[in-house]
Amino acid sequence: FTKEIQRALLDGRVDLAVHSLKDLPTEPVEGLSLIATPPREAVGDLLFTKTGVDLASLPQGAVVGTGSTRRAAQLLSRRPDLKIAQIRGNVETRLAKLDAGEYDAIVLAQAGVKRLQLLDRPHWVIPTSTMLPAVGQGALGLEARTGDLATRKAVEPINHRETWASVLAERAMLARLRAGCLAPVGAWGRDDEGVLRLDGVVLSSDGKKRIVATSWGDMNHPEALGVEVAHSLIAQGAMDLIASSKG
Repeated sequence: FTKEIQRALLDGRVDLAVHSLKDLPTEPVEGLSLIATPPREAVGDLLFTKTGVDLASLPQGAVVGTGSTRRAAQLLSRRPDLKIAQIRGNVETRLAKLDAGEYDAIVLAQAGVKRLQLLDRPHWVIPTSTMLPAVGQGALGLEARTGDLATRKAVEPINHRETWASVLAERAMLARLRAGCLAPVGAWGRDDEGVLRLDGVVLSSDGKKRIVATSWGDMNHPEALGVEVAHSLIAQGAMDLIASSKG
């Protein structure tokens, strides 16, 4: 789907693409550039159950639905007894499967649930100390043809500096790890008293191995921070974990 939109940009059928940044690959596409990011929505993940209990209160061997290896690995890191089950469909479909008793709990991105105004359902906000979000989670990415200065100028007023720096750092980390969006990798960039902070995590698919790194850098040079955190993760063995997750 992302590639179809990018083809429309390259063909001149559209002048601006709006992506869910979590789904936009980090590999550059010749002739296209990410040009702006509006203010980011909530970055975290939510645990939905019928009663809104927290992770520690799930029964032994509870069945948790998620289609994300990142979420699955981080859940298993904290609760290795859990049974992770694949779940598909849009947010409403997944919640209906929870209601039908197919799962004891499911995990959903906070941003998507908030946009759909479904936060009134019983849920628990998973702390970022337990589960780092996906790269770009909760953010939109505006993409245009590289030489299209008019479009770049038109969207410049809505570019949010903190979001821009944060997601560029996260994406640079992911690109250096050559992990792709399906690997058990999490990252969270944000403004920390005027300095850009980036937390990164890489896990084995079963959650038994967990590598973390944190660093701070210049808001004006976010990619350098992303590469620095990636190198710290690599030095701890991240590439082996990523390779093993790809099977």
